[in-house]
Amino acid sequence: MSTVSHQGKSRPLVLDRTVFDYADELAVEVPTSCQRTGQCHECVVEVTSGMESLVSRTETEGFLRGDFRLACQARIVCDDLDIEFAPLRRRPRILEPRADRTRTGRLDPMVFRAGDEVWYGDAPIDVYRGAIYGLAVDLGTTTVVLEMVDLETGRSVAVSSFENPQQFGGSDVMNRISYEARRGVTGELQNAVVTAVNQGIREMVVHRGRRPPHVYEIVVAANSTMRDILFGLDVQSIGQKPYKSLVEHAYLEGRRRHTALVANSRDLGLRANRQAKVYGLPLIASHVGADAVACLETVQLGKSGRTEMLVDMGTNTEVVLHHRGRLYAASCPAGPAFEGGLVTYGMRAYDGAIESISLAPDGTTLGYATIGDEPPTGICGSGLADLLAELRRHGLMTPLGVFTKDRKLFAIDVVPERGITFSKQDVGNLAQAKAANYCGQFIVMRTAGVEPIQIERLYLAGGFATYLDVRNAVDIGLIAPVPEERVVKVGNAAIDGARALLVDRSKRRLAEEQAKRVTHIELETTPDFFEIFVEGCQLKPMPAELPPDPSMEPVGELVGS
Repeated sequence: MSTVSHQGKSRPLVLDRTVFDYADELAVEVPTSCQRTGQCHECVVEVTSGMESLVSRTETEGFLRGDFRLACQARIVCDDLDIEFAPLRRRPRILEPRADRTRTGRLDPMVFRAGDEVWYGDAPIDVYRGAIYGLAVDLGTTTVVLEMVDLETGRSVAVSSFENPQQFGGSDVMNRISYEARRGVTGELQNAVVTAVNQGIREMVVHRGRRPPHVYEIVVAANSTMRDILFGLDVQSIGQKPYKSLVEHAYLEGRRRHTALVANSRDLGLRANRQAKVYGLPLIASHVGADAVACLETVQLGKSGRTEMLVDMGTNTEVVLHHRGRLYAASCPAGPAFEGGLVTYGMRAYDGAIESISLAPDGTTLGYATIGDEPPTGICGSGLADLLAELRRHGLMTPLGVFTKDRKLFAIDVVPERGITFSKQDVGNLAQAKAANYCGQFIVMRTAGVEPIQIERLYLAGGFATYLDVRNAVDIGLIAPVPEERVVKVGNAAIDGARALLVDRSKRRLAEEQAKRVTHIELETTPDFFEIFVEGCQLKPMPAELPPDPSMEPVGELVGS
Protein backbone atom coordinates (compact mmCIF):
# COMPACT_ATOMS: atom_id res chain seq x y z
CA MET A 1 0.00 0.00 0.00
CA SER A 2 1.25 3.50 -0.86
CA THR A 3 2.02 5.90 1.99
CA VAL A 4 2.47 9.56 2.81
CA SER A 5 5.58 10.17 4.91
CA HIS A 6 7.73 12.78 6.58
CA GLN A 7 11.15 12.05 8.12
CA GLY A 8 10.55 8.33 8.31
CA LYS A 9 7.05 8.53 9.82
CA SER A 10 4.24 7.46 7.50
CA ARG A 11 0.53 6.86 7.17
CA PRO A 12 -1.43 4.89 4.55
CA LEU A 13 -2.31 6.98 1.52
CA VAL A 14 -6.04 7.72 1.19
CA LEU A 15 -7.58 9.40 -1.83
CA ASP A 16 -9.09 12.90 -1.54
CA ARG A 17 -7.16 13.81 1.61
CA THR A 18 -4.71 16.73 1.58
CA VAL A 19 -1.07 16.90 2.57
CA PHE A 20 -2.22 19.15 5.42
CA ASP A 21 -4.39 16.32 6.76
CA TYR A 22 -1.32 14.13 6.94
CA ALA A 23 0.75 16.90 8.51
CA ASP A 24 -1.80 16.90 11.34
CA GLU A 25 -1.59 13.14 11.79
CA LEU A 26 2.21 13.10 11.69
CA ALA A 27 2.46 16.05 14.13
CA VAL A 28 4.22 18.21 11.54
CA GLU A 29 3.83 21.93 12.25
CA VAL A 30 2.72 23.74 9.10
CA PRO A 31 1.75 27.43 9.47
CA THR A 32 -1.55 28.87 8.26
CA SER A 33 -3.69 31.90 9.06
CA CYS A 34 -6.48 31.59 6.48
CA GLN A 35 -8.33 28.53 7.78
CA ARG A 36 -6.74 26.45 4.99
CA THR A 37 -8.40 28.28 2.14
CA GLY A 38 -5.15 28.86 0.26
CA GLN A 39 -5.26 32.63 0.70
CA CYS A 40 -2.44 33.19 3.19
CA HIS A 41 0.23 31.33 1.20
CA GLU A 42 1.90 30.21 4.45
CA CYS A 43 1.53 26.41 4.34
CA VAL A 44 4.16 25.82 1.68
CA VAL A 45 5.65 22.33 1.72
CA GLU A 46 8.23 20.65 -0.49
CA VAL A 47 6.95 17.45 -2.08
CA THR A 48 10.17 15.49 -2.43
CA SER A 49 8.49 12.53 -4.17
CA GLY A 50 5.08 11.58 -5.46
CA MET A 51 4.07 14.93 -6.95
CA GLU A 52 2.21 13.02 -9.68
CA SER A 53 -0.22 11.68 -7.05
CA LEU A 54 -1.49 15.18 -6.26
CA VAL A 55 -4.13 17.23 -8.00
CA SER A 56 -2.84 19.90 -10.35
CA ARG A 57 -2.02 23.24 -8.80
CA THR A 58 -5.00 25.40 -7.96
CA GLU A 59 -5.28 29.06 -8.90
CA THR A 60 -4.12 30.13 -5.43
CA GLU A 61 -0.87 28.19 -6.00
CA GLY A 62 0.00 30.13 -9.11
CA PHE A 63 3.05 31.68 -7.41
CA LEU A 64 4.66 28.28 -6.82
CA ARG A 65 6.75 26.15 -9.14
CA GLY A 66 8.99 23.12 -8.94
CA ASP A 67 8.34 20.74 -6.04
CA PHE A 68 6.50 23.21 -3.84
CA ARG A 69 2.79 23.11 -3.00
CA LEU A 70 0.34 24.58 -0.54
CA ALA A 71 -0.40 21.77 1.91
CA CYS A 72 -4.06 22.75 2.13
CA GLN A 73 -4.52 22.59 -1.66
CA ALA A 74 -2.41 19.49 -2.38
CA ARG A 75 -5.18 16.88 -2.57
CA ILE A 76 -4.37 13.24 -3.32
CA VAL A 77 -5.96 11.97 -6.53
CA CYS A 78 -3.83 8.90 -7.28
CA ASP A 79 -2.69 6.12 -4.96
CA ASP A 80 -0.02 4.54 -7.18
CA LEU A 81 2.99 6.38 -5.72
CA ASP A 82 4.35 7.07 -2.23
CA ILE A 83 4.36 10.75 -1.25
CA GLU A 84 7.07 12.35 0.85
CA PHE A 85 6.88 15.97 2.01
CA ALA A 86 8.68 18.42 4.27
CA PRO A 87 7.68 21.86 5.57
CA LEU A 88 9.94 24.79 4.83
CA ARG A 89 12.07 25.24 7.91
CA ARG A 90 14.70 27.67 6.71
CA ARG A 91 16.15 29.94 9.34
CA PRO A 92 15.45 33.62 8.63
CA ARG A 93 17.95 36.36 9.38
CA ILE A 94 17.26 37.29 13.00
CA LEU A 95 18.88 40.14 14.91
CA GLU A 96 21.03 38.65 17.63
CA PRO A 97 23.20 40.33 20.27
CA ARG A 98 26.88 39.38 20.39
CA ALA A 99 27.28 36.17 22.35
CA ASP A 100 30.33 37.49 24.23
CA ARG A 101 29.23 41.01 25.09
CA THR A 102 30.23 42.20 28.53
CA ARG A 103 28.21 43.84 31.24
CA THR A 104 27.46 47.54 31.22
CA GLY A 105 25.91 49.30 34.19
CA ARG A 106 25.16 47.83 37.61
CA LEU A 107 25.30 44.10 38.32
CA ASP A 108 22.63 43.27 40.87
CA PRO A 109 20.70 40.20 39.70
CA MET A 110 17.85 38.62 41.59
CA VAL A 111 19.91 35.42 41.76
CA PHE A 112 23.39 35.56 43.26
CA ARG A 113 26.02 33.53 45.09
CA ALA A 114 26.64 33.85 48.82
CA GLY A 115 29.42 31.53 49.88
CA ASP A 116 28.48 28.01 48.85
CA GLU A 117 24.82 28.87 48.36
CA VAL A 118 22.73 30.33 45.58
CA TRP A 119 20.15 32.89 46.70
CA TYR A 120 17.02 34.21 45.02
CA GLY A 121 16.25 37.56 46.62
CA ASP A 122 16.34 37.05 50.37
CA ALA A 123 16.21 33.24 50.43
CA PRO A 124 18.70 30.47 49.65
CA ILE A 125 17.48 28.15 46.89
CA ASP A 126 20.38 25.84 46.05
CA VAL A 127 23.96 24.88 46.69
CA TYR A 128 26.47 26.43 44.32
CA ARG A 129 27.01 24.10 41.33
CA GLY A 130 29.83 25.96 39.61
CA ALA A 131 27.83 28.49 37.58
CA ILE A 132 24.77 30.76 37.88
CA TYR A 133 23.10 31.49 34.57
CA GLY A 134 20.10 33.61 33.67
CA LEU A 135 18.17 33.69 30.43
CA ALA A 136 16.77 36.76 28.63
CA VAL A 137 14.02 35.98 26.13
CA ASP A 138 12.54 38.09 23.35
CA LEU A 139 9.42 36.11 22.48
CA GLY A 140 8.19 37.69 19.26
CA THR A 141 5.21 36.74 17.17
CA THR A 142 7.51 35.69 14.33
CA THR A 143 10.90 35.04 15.92
CA VAL A 144 12.39 34.13 19.28
CA VAL A 145 15.79 35.22 20.62
CA LEU A 146 17.43 33.74 23.72
CA GLU A 147 20.47 35.23 25.45
CA MET A 148 22.19 33.37 28.26
CA VAL A 149 24.04 35.49 30.81
CA ASP A 150 26.54 34.56 33.51
CA LEU A 151 24.92 36.28 36.49
CA GLU A 152 28.19 36.31 38.45
CA THR A 153 29.96 38.45 35.86
CA GLY A 154 27.15 39.95 33.77
CA ARG A 155 28.77 38.54 30.64
CA SER A 156 26.66 37.00 27.89
CA VAL A 157 27.82 33.47 27.17
CA ALA A 158 25.49 32.21 24.43
CA VAL A 159 22.75 33.32 22.03
CA SER A 160 20.14 31.29 20.18
CA SER A 161 17.41 32.39 17.76
CA PHE A 162 14.73 30.68 15.71
CA GLU A 163 11.33 31.16 14.16
CA ASN A 164 8.48 31.13 16.62
CA PRO A 165 7.13 27.58 16.29
CA GLN A 166 3.59 28.80 16.99
CA GLN A 167 3.21 29.67 13.30
CA PHE A 168 0.82 26.76 12.91
CA GLY A 169 -1.63 28.83 14.96
CA GLY A 170 -1.45 31.76 12.53
CA SER A 171 0.95 34.52 11.57
CA ASP A 172 -0.40 37.21 13.91
CA VAL A 173 -1.69 37.44 17.47
CA MET A 174 -5.37 37.66 16.57
CA ASN A 175 -5.19 34.42 14.60
CA ARG A 176 -3.40 32.74 17.50
CA ILE A 177 -6.05 33.95 19.91
CA SER A 178 -8.69 32.46 17.60
CA TYR A 179 -6.70 29.24 17.41
CA GLU A 180 -6.61 29.03 21.20
CA ALA A 181 -10.39 29.31 21.26
CA ARG A 182 -10.85 26.10 19.28
CA ARG A 183 -12.02 23.07 21.20
CA GLY A 184 -9.30 20.57 22.02
CA VAL A 185 -6.25 22.75 21.24
CA THR A 186 -5.81 24.53 24.56
CA GLY A 187 -2.14 24.53 25.53
CA GLU A 188 -0.76 23.58 22.12
CA LEU A 189 0.71 27.02 21.42
CA GLN A 190 2.28 27.14 24.88
CA ASN A 191 3.71 23.66 24.45
CA ALA A 192 5.18 24.56 21.08
CA VAL A 193 7.14 27.55 22.32
CA VAL A 194 8.14 25.90 25.62
CA THR A 195 9.56 22.95 23.70
CA ALA A 196 11.55 25.27 21.45
CA VAL A 197 12.89 27.36 24.35
CA ASN A 198 13.86 24.17 26.20
CA GLN A 199 15.79 22.99 23.17
CA GLY A 200 17.56 26.35 23.01
CA ILE A 201 18.44 26.21 26.71
CA ARG A 202 19.77 22.68 26.38
CA GLU A 203 21.93 23.55 23.39
CA MET A 204 23.40 26.64 25.04
CA VAL A 205 24.25 25.06 28.39
CA VAL A 206 25.69 21.90 26.83
CA HIS A 207 27.93 24.08 24.69
CA ARG A 208 29.27 25.57 27.94
CA GLY A 209 29.73 22.17 29.54
CA ARG A 210 26.80 22.82 31.90
CA ARG A 211 23.26 21.57 32.40
CA PRO A 212 19.79 23.19 32.57
CA PRO A 213 19.87 23.24 36.43
CA HIS A 214 22.54 25.97 36.11
CA VAL A 215 19.79 28.31 34.80
CA TYR A 216 18.20 30.04 37.81
CA GLU A 217 16.04 32.75 36.26
CA ILE A 218 14.31 33.56 32.97
CA VAL A 219 13.21 37.10 32.05
CA VAL A 220 10.72 37.38 29.19
CA ALA A 221 9.86 40.34 26.96
CA ALA A 222 6.88 39.70 24.68
CA ASN A 223 3.69 41.26 23.45
CA SER A 224 0.62 40.76 25.61
CA THR A 225 -0.62 37.66 23.78
CA MET A 226 2.72 35.88 23.48
CA ARG A 227 3.57 36.54 27.13
CA ASP A 228 0.27 35.31 28.49
CA ILE A 229 0.26 32.19 26.30
CA LEU A 230 3.71 31.32 27.66
CA PHE A 231 2.44 31.76 31.21
CA GLY A 232 -0.54 29.52 30.49
CA LEU A 233 -3.17 32.25 30.78
CA ASP A 234 -6.40 32.49 28.82
CA VAL A 235 -5.87 35.10 26.09
CA GLN A 236 -9.41 35.38 24.76
CA SER A 237 -9.96 38.73 26.51
CA ILE A 238 -7.06 40.21 24.52
CA GLY A 239 -8.93 39.44 21.32
CA GLN A 240 -12.19 41.07 22.40
CA LYS A 241 -13.03 44.66 23.28
CA PRO A 242 -11.52 46.33 25.24
CA TYR A 243 -8.62 44.02 24.20
CA LYS A 244 -7.07 43.64 27.64
CA SER A 245 -5.19 40.79 29.25
CA LEU A 246 -6.74 39.11 32.29
CA VAL A 247 -3.73 40.47 34.15
CA GLU A 248 -4.50 44.01 33.06
CA HIS A 249 -8.14 43.61 34.08
CA ALA A 250 -7.00 42.45 37.53
CA TYR A 251 -4.66 45.45 37.84
CA LEU A 252 -7.36 47.93 36.83
CA GLU A 253 -9.75 46.37 39.35
CA GLY A 254 -7.18 46.83 42.13
CA ARG A 255 -6.41 43.14 42.55
CA ARG A 256 -2.78 43.51 41.40
CA ARG A 257 -0.08 46.11 42.06
CA HIS A 258 1.29 45.89 38.52
CA THR A 259 1.03 43.80 35.36
CA ALA A 260 4.33 41.93 35.61
CA LEU A 261 4.19 38.15 36.10
CA VAL A 262 6.31 35.73 38.12
CA ALA A 263 5.97 31.93 37.91
CA ASN A 264 7.95 28.83 38.72
CA SER A 265 9.76 27.57 35.64
CA ARG A 266 8.64 24.00 36.34
CA ASP A 267 5.00 25.05 36.37
CA LEU A 268 5.42 26.35 32.82
CA GLY A 269 7.32 23.26 31.67
CA LEU A 270 10.59 25.15 31.20
CA ARG A 271 13.65 23.04 31.91
CA ALA A 272 15.83 25.05 34.25
CA ASN A 273 16.78 24.76 37.91
CA ARG A 274 13.95 23.33 40.03
CA GLN A 275 13.82 26.61 41.97
CA ALA A 276 14.11 28.86 38.92
CA LYS A 277 11.61 31.68 38.44
CA VAL A 278 10.25 33.18 35.24
CA TYR A 279 9.70 36.95 35.27
CA GLY A 280 7.44 38.42 32.57
CA LEU A 281 7.94 42.14 32.08
CA PRO A 282 4.86 44.32 32.71
CA LEU A 283 2.37 45.28 30.03
CA ILE A 284 1.49 48.87 29.20
CA ALA A 285 -2.10 48.32 28.04
CA SER A 286 -4.02 46.20 25.58
CA HIS A 287 -1.68 45.02 22.80
CA VAL A 288 1.13 47.37 23.91
CA GLY A 289 2.97 44.70 25.80
CA ALA A 290 6.09 43.81 27.70
CA ASP A 291 8.26 44.04 24.59
CA ALA A 292 7.48 47.76 24.41
CA VAL A 293 8.49 48.13 28.08
CA ALA A 294 11.77 46.35 27.31
CA CYS A 295 12.41 48.70 24.40
CA LEU A 296 11.76 51.72 26.62
CA GLU A 297 14.45 50.46 28.99
CA THR A 298 16.90 50.04 26.13
CA VAL A 299 16.48 53.49 24.57
CA GLN A 300 15.76 55.25 27.90
CA LEU A 301 12.93 57.10 26.22
CA GLY A 302 12.40 60.55 27.65
CA LYS A 303 15.22 60.36 30.20
CA SER A 304 16.99 63.19 28.35
CA GLY A 305 13.86 65.36 28.47
CA ARG A 306 13.74 65.52 24.67
CA THR A 307 10.71 64.85 22.49
CA GLU A 308 11.41 61.32 21.25
CA MET A 309 9.46 58.54 19.58
CA LEU A 310 10.06 54.79 19.51
CA VAL A 311 8.61 52.66 16.70
CA ASP A 312 9.08 48.91 17.17
CA MET A 313 8.04 47.58 13.79
CA GLY A 314 6.65 44.11 13.24
CA THR A 315 3.48 42.11 12.76
CA ASN A 316 2.16 44.23 15.61
CA THR A 317 3.94 47.59 15.71
CA GLU A 318 4.23 49.57 18.95
CA VAL A 319 4.60 53.34 18.97
CA VAL A 320 5.66 55.16 22.15
CA LEU A 321 6.19 58.93 22.30
CA HIS A 322 7.70 61.10 25.04
CA HIS A 323 6.78 64.79 25.08
CA ARG A 324 6.90 67.29 27.95
CA GLY A 325 7.25 64.66 30.62
CA ARG A 326 4.45 62.41 29.36
CA LEU A 327 4.51 59.07 27.58
CA TYR A 328 1.92 58.06 24.99
CA ALA A 329 1.61 54.63 23.39
CA ALA A 330 -0.42 52.75 20.80
CA SER A 331 -0.30 49.39 19.05
CA CYS A 332 -0.80 48.99 15.31
CA PRO A 333 -1.94 45.63 13.91
CA ALA A 334 0.18 45.84 10.77
CA GLY A 335 -0.16 42.17 9.87
CA PRO A 336 2.34 39.99 8.00
CA ALA A 337 2.54 41.76 4.60
CA PHE A 338 6.02 43.23 5.19
CA GLU A 339 7.11 39.84 6.55
CA GLY A 340 6.15 37.99 3.40
CA GLY A 341 2.50 37.17 4.05
CA LEU A 342 -0.25 38.13 1.57
CA VAL A 343 2.32 39.17 -1.06
CA THR A 344 2.73 36.77 -4.00
CA TYR A 345 6.52 36.77 -3.98
CA GLY A 346 6.90 38.17 -0.50
CA MET A 347 9.01 36.18 1.93
CA ARG A 348 10.74 36.45 5.26
CA ALA A 349 14.38 37.35 5.53
CA TYR A 350 15.73 34.01 4.29
CA ASP A 351 18.74 33.54 2.05
CA GLY A 352 17.69 34.49 -1.45
CA ALA A 353 15.29 37.24 -0.35
CA ILE A 354 15.71 40.54 -2.20
CA GLU A 355 16.46 43.03 0.58
CA SER A 356 17.12 46.13 -1.52
CA ILE A 357 16.23 47.08 -5.07
CA SER A 358 16.44 50.02 -7.46
CA LEU A 359 14.53 50.69 -10.68
CA ALA A 360 15.23 52.61 -13.86
CA PRO A 361 12.80 55.35 -14.91
CA ASP A 362 11.14 52.90 -17.31
CA GLY A 363 10.54 50.40 -14.50
CA THR A 364 13.19 47.86 -15.36
CA THR A 365 15.24 46.64 -12.43
CA LEU A 366 18.64 48.34 -12.26
CA GLY A 367 19.97 46.21 -9.45
CA TYR A 368 19.15 44.34 -6.29
CA ALA A 369 20.84 42.66 -3.37
CA THR A 370 19.79 39.37 -1.82
CA ILE A 371 20.40 37.97 1.63
CA GLY A 372 23.34 35.59 1.50
CA ASP A 373 24.05 36.67 -2.10
CA GLU A 374 21.86 33.76 -3.19
CA PRO A 375 19.76 33.76 -6.39
CA PRO A 376 16.52 35.68 -5.76
CA THR A 377 13.48 33.65 -4.73
CA GLY A 378 11.28 36.46 -3.39
CA ILE A 379 11.28 39.87 -1.72
CA CYS A 380 11.46 40.55 2.03
CA GLY A 381 10.16 43.61 3.89
CA SER A 382 12.97 46.07 3.26
CA GLY A 383 12.98 45.17 -0.43
CA LEU A 384 9.21 45.63 -0.65
CA ALA A 385 9.51 49.10 0.88
CA ASP A 386 12.23 49.95 -1.65
CA LEU A 387 10.09 48.67 -4.51
CA LEU A 388 7.08 50.78 -3.51
CA ALA A 389 9.25 53.89 -3.13
CA GLU A 390 10.98 53.37 -6.48
CA LEU A 391 7.69 52.87 -8.32
CA ARG A 392 6.38 56.11 -6.83
CA ARG A 393 9.64 58.00 -7.34
CA HIS A 394 9.64 57.31 -11.07
CA GLY A 395 5.92 57.96 -11.48
CA LEU A 396 5.27 54.33 -12.37
CA MET A 397 2.49 53.99 -9.81
CA THR A 398 -0.09 56.39 -8.42
CA PRO A 399 -0.49 56.98 -4.66
CA LEU A 400 -3.49 54.63 -4.88
CA GLY A 401 -1.36 51.79 -6.20
CA VAL A 402 -2.39 51.89 -9.87
CA PHE A 403 0.36 51.18 -12.42
CA THR A 404 0.59 54.24 -14.70
CA LYS A 405 1.92 52.58 -17.86
CA ASP A 406 -1.31 50.68 -18.22
CA ARG A 407 -4.01 51.25 -15.62
CA LYS A 408 -5.50 47.86 -16.44
CA LEU A 409 -2.19 46.11 -15.78
CA PHE A 410 -2.51 43.60 -12.96
CA ALA A 411 1.19 42.85 -12.33
CA ILE A 412 4.65 43.98 -13.36
CA ASP A 413 7.86 42.01 -13.75
CA VAL A 414 10.49 42.60 -11.07
CA VAL A 415 13.03 39.89 -11.87
CA PRO A 416 11.70 38.41 -15.13
CA GLU A 417 14.37 35.73 -15.42
CA ARG A 418 13.28 34.35 -12.05
CA GLY A 419 9.57 34.82 -12.65
CA ILE A 420 9.23 37.30 -9.75
CA THR A 421 6.33 39.71 -10.23
CA PHE A 422 4.54 42.40 -8.22
CA SER A 423 0.77 42.81 -8.49
CA LYS A 424 -1.90 45.39 -7.70
CA GLN A 425 -3.19 43.02 -5.03
CA ASP A 426 0.29 42.90 -3.47
CA VAL A 427 0.35 46.70 -3.43
CA GLY A 428 -3.06 46.79 -1.74
CA ASN A 429 -2.02 44.42 1.04
CA LEU A 430 1.20 46.34 1.64
CA ALA A 431 -0.71 49.64 1.62
CA GLN A 432 -2.97 48.43 4.42
CA ALA A 433 0.01 47.23 6.49
CA LYS A 434 1.68 50.58 5.87
CA ALA A 435 -1.50 52.40 6.86
CA ALA A 436 -1.54 50.68 10.25
CA ASN A 437 1.98 51.97 10.96
CA TYR A 438 0.99 55.39 9.62
CA CYS A 439 -2.09 55.60 11.86
CA GLY A 440 -0.17 54.65 14.98
CA GLN A 441 2.46 57.34 14.53
CA PHE A 442 0.01 59.97 13.23
CA ILE A 443 -2.53 59.59 16.03
CA VAL A 444 0.05 59.33 18.82
CA MET A 445 1.81 62.49 17.65
CA ARG A 446 -1.44 64.35 17.13
CA THR A 447 -2.74 63.36 20.56
CA ALA A 448 0.44 64.68 22.17
CA GLY A 449 0.31 67.86 20.09
CA VAL A 450 3.61 67.10 18.36
CA GLU A 451 4.60 67.73 14.74
CA PRO A 452 7.09 65.38 13.02
CA ILE A 453 9.71 68.16 12.89
CA GLN A 454 9.58 68.35 16.70
CA ILE A 455 10.71 64.74 17.09
CA GLU A 456 14.32 65.10 18.23
CA ARG A 457 15.00 61.35 18.09
CA LEU A 458 13.09 58.65 16.25
CA TYR A 459 14.16 55.21 17.42
CA LEU A 460 13.43 52.35 15.02
CA ALA A 461 13.50 48.90 16.63
CA GLY A 462 13.14 45.40 15.24
CA GLY A 463 14.69 43.35 12.46
CA PHE A 464 12.61 44.80 9.63
CA ALA A 465 13.36 48.38 10.71
CA THR A 466 17.09 47.68 10.99
CA TYR A 467 17.41 46.99 7.27
CA LEU A 468 14.90 49.62 6.16
CA ASP A 469 16.02 52.47 3.91
CA VAL A 470 14.88 55.50 5.93
CA ARG A 471 14.39 57.79 2.94
CA ASN A 472 12.23 55.23 1.15
CA ALA A 473 10.22 54.54 4.31
CA VAL A 474 9.48 58.27 4.69
CA ASP A 475 8.60 58.65 1.02
CA ILE A 476 5.84 56.03 1.18
CA GLY A 477 4.57 57.17 4.60
CA LEU A 478 5.74 54.11 6.51
CA ILE A 479 7.48 56.31 9.09
CA ALA A 480 6.95 59.93 10.07
CA PRO A 481 8.88 62.58 8.08
CA VAL A 482 11.52 63.12 10.74
CA PRO A 483 14.87 64.44 9.43
CA GLU A 484 16.99 61.41 8.56
CA GLU A 485 19.88 62.44 10.80
CA ARG A 486 17.55 62.16 13.81
CA VAL A 487 16.57 58.56 13.06
CA VAL A 488 18.40 55.97 15.16
CA LYS A 489 18.15 52.23 14.46
CA VAL A 490 18.45 50.36 17.75
CA GLY A 491 18.21 46.75 16.57
CA ASN A 492 16.62 44.18 18.84
CA ALA A 493 15.82 46.55 21.68
CA ALA A 494 13.49 44.03 23.32
CA ILE A 495 16.19 41.45 24.08
CA ASP A 496 18.49 44.23 25.33
CA GLY A 497 15.77 45.44 27.71
CA ALA A 498 15.07 41.92 28.99
CA ARG A 499 18.78 41.43 29.60
CA ALA A 500 18.99 44.72 31.51
CA LEU A 501 16.25 43.60 33.92
CA LEU A 502 17.91 40.21 34.28
CA VAL A 503 21.22 41.63 35.49
CA ASP A 504 19.81 44.51 37.57
CA ARG A 505 16.72 43.75 39.64
CA SER A 506 16.19 47.40 40.59
CA LYS A 507 15.13 48.09 37.00
CA ARG A 508 12.09 45.85 37.43
CA ARG A 509 10.35 48.10 39.92
CA LEU A 510 11.15 51.10 37.73
CA ALA A 511 9.73 49.33 34.67
CA GLU A 512 6.59 48.33 36.57
CA GLU A 513 6.02 51.91 37.67
CA GLN A 514 6.82 53.41 34.28
CA ALA A 515 4.30 51.11 32.57
CA LYS A 516 1.58 52.57 34.79
CA ARG A 517 2.38 56.14 33.74
CA VAL A 518 2.00 55.61 29.99
CA THR A 519 -1.13 57.06 28.39
CA HIS A 520 -2.53 54.34 26.15
CA ILE A 521 -4.29 55.45 22.97
CA GLU A 522 -6.85 53.11 21.44
CA LEU A 523 -6.51 53.91 17.76
CA GLU A 524 -9.79 52.39 16.69
CA THR A 525 -11.76 54.63 19.08
CA THR A 526 -10.36 57.81 17.52
CA PRO A 527 -13.38 59.54 15.88
CA ASP A 528 -11.64 60.02 12.53
CA PHE A 529 -9.65 56.78 12.59
CA PHE A 530 -11.20 55.48 9.37
CA GLU A 531 -10.40 58.69 7.50
CA ILE A 532 -6.80 58.61 8.74
CA PHE A 533 -6.47 54.93 7.78
CA VAL A 534 -7.78 55.59 4.27
CA GLU A 535 -5.32 58.48 3.90
CA GLY A 536 -2.57 56.23 5.26
CA CYS A 537 -3.26 53.64 2.57
CA GLN A 538 -2.01 56.10 -0.03
CA LEU A 539 1.64 55.65 -0.90
CA LYS A 540 2.87 59.14 -0.14
CA PRO A 541 4.61 60.86 2.79
CA MET A 542 2.80 61.69 6.00
CA PRO A 543 1.99 65.42 6.23
CA ALA A 544 4.70 67.50 7.87
CA GLU A 545 2.01 69.42 9.74
CA LEU A 546 -0.67 67.38 11.48
CA PRO A 547 -4.16 68.82 11.91
CA PRO A 548 -5.25 69.23 15.54
CA ASP A 549 -7.47 66.59 17.11
CA PRO A 550 -10.77 68.36 17.74
CA SER A 551 -11.74 65.86 20.44
CA MET A 552 -8.64 66.48 22.57
CA GLU A 553 -7.90 69.33 24.93
CA PRO A 554 -4.34 70.66 25.03
CA VAL A 555 -2.12 68.50 27.23
CA GLY A 556 0.03 70.24 29.80
CA GLU A 557 3.38 69.20 31.20
CA LEU A 558 3.41 66.41 33.76
CA VAL A 559 4.58 67.91 37.03
CA GLY A 560 7.37 66.07 38.81
CA SER A 561 8.33 63.85 35.88
